[in-house]
Amino acid sequence: MIGWYHSGPKLRASDLEINELFKRYTPNPVLVIVDVKPKDIGIPTDAYFAIEEIKDNINATFQFANNQDGTATTKTFMHVPSEIEAEEAEEIGVEHLLRDIKDNAVGTLSTRVTDQLHSLKGLQARLEEIRDYLGKVVAGTLPVNHQIVYNLQDIFNLLPNLGVQEMTRSFSVKTNDQLLVVYLSSLIRAVIALHNLINNKIENMRSEGAAEGKEEKKDEKEKKEDGAAGEKKEGDKEGGKEADDKKEGKK
Repeated sequence: MIGWYHSGPKLRASDLEINELFKRYTPNPVLVIVDVKPKDIGIPTDAYFAIEEIKDNINATFQFANNQDGTATTKTFMHVPSEIEAEEAEEIGVEHLLRDIKDNAVGTLSTRVTDQLHSLKGLQARLEEIRDYLGKVVAGTLPVNHQIVYNLQDIFNLLPNLGVQEMTRSFSVKTNDQLLVVYLSSLIRAVIALHNLINNKIENMRSEGAAEGKEEKKDEKEKKEDGAAGEKKEGDKEGGKEADDKKEGKK
């Protein structure tokens, strides 16, 4: 056992007391808060472990696992990065399950676009968090955390230098290639849609022609039956007249 969890979605006042109970089973229990109704894009979990916090006269914060100088300390939770991964057996099982799921509405292109959209939304949320943090640091609401500043500096160092002509040209070529693929895809979709529309029109015309032909044949058949019935009645009348004439001649 490495710790415990609850559904939060934030830290509670009683979490420290509960965490002390779990120290009977593990020296440094990890608290994981699971957001069952996440609103932001990303991993819906946050991990913490308890520390003892000491503040000196210049408001610098130091953490000690064991306080040995008798200075008063306060216990608090420190956030630690976390990620969700699957074991090899679980990944294989999920892959086998996905093979049995066949959804024609979900294609490779739509899946990639959806994933990129979620990634961009997540990036936007993280950039907004960085902006808010730096704003609070400048305003004096939060103290300066040099580790966070170092990480931000590493992030900015990884950004491409768009002032270089070769980099700008590479981005332009890549963008044009992607737009060309989108343009060709739109043309192909339009041609296929027109082709299906023409086929649908032809099928409708054939169906209407077949229905009209059946109605004409039915009308002709009814006319023939009516004509045959009329001729039969006239023949019966003529036969009756001849019989009456014969009877009168015998008299």
